[in-house]
Amino acid sequence: MSAVTHPPLGRAGAAWLLVTRSFIVYKKNWKLFLTGFFEPVFFLFSIGIGVGQLIESFEVGGEPIPYAEFVAPGMLAVSAFNGALMDSTFNVFFKLKYDKLYDQMLATPLTTGDIARGEIIWGQLRGSSYSVAFLLLMWALGMLHSWTAILALPAVLLIGFAFSAVCMAATTWMTSWQDFDKITLLQLPLFLFSATFFPITAYDGWLRWVVEVTPLYRGVALCRELTLGQVGWESLVSIGYLVVMGLIGSWVVRRRLDKLLLT
Repeated sequence: MSAVTHPPLGRAGAAWLLVTRSFIVYKKNWKLFLTGFFEPVFFLFSIGIGVGQLIESFEVGGEPIPYAEFVAPGMLAVSAFNGALMDSTFNVFFKLKYDKLYDQMLATPLTTGDIARGEIIWGQLRGSSYSVAFLLLMWALGMLHSWTAILALPAVLLIGFAFSAVCMAATTWMTSWQDFDKITLLQLPLFLFSATFFPITAYDGWLRWVVEVTPLYRGVALCRELTLGQVGWESLVSIGYLVVMGLIGSWVVRRRLDKLLLT
């Protein structure tokens, strides 16, 4: 009786194999996903709606809007950012340094490129899953008034891709759990000062320029422009920025995994 042979999976099939594995693992711990969804919801209700009651008028692009509708797109981007960051740092570090999962995978026909693509896609999907749920909440609260809001779905996928790739690349240089203090040191300022709760016009001079070149601001600005229907050339700048960021991060991840696992 002849042995049954299977054709090679290919890049997409191999990457999806890793995504499927992560899905099966997290399916048993589905409660972990709830925290990533509820955090931006709490900020929306406490600051967006709560503090918004104290703000009589608020304008974006010359158009008056409720303050909550200004904060909500920021939380939409932040949810994708947080989900991608958490999965591509803590979980990847454990698999790489302690579980030695990637070493085991390389004993199969999988390559470091397959591992990088699979983990980045999973981090991207985890982050964007929070954002999709949050976008539905925005719709239920009547915060979406433009057809361009539907484009926020691919936008959060792009945000998840960019941060998942860069965060995974950064994780390959970490040597202990104490290194994650550096992640928190970057995460909190990005969250607070990326025009999430107040417009970019609150900054002047060089400080405004610094904020505008930070990655989370580009994601916040893109989501806000799409949900408010104020799309312009700056939206293309944000898209280009995030695409380049994700591609560079993916390239670095592949190179670093080659160095750590194959040498």
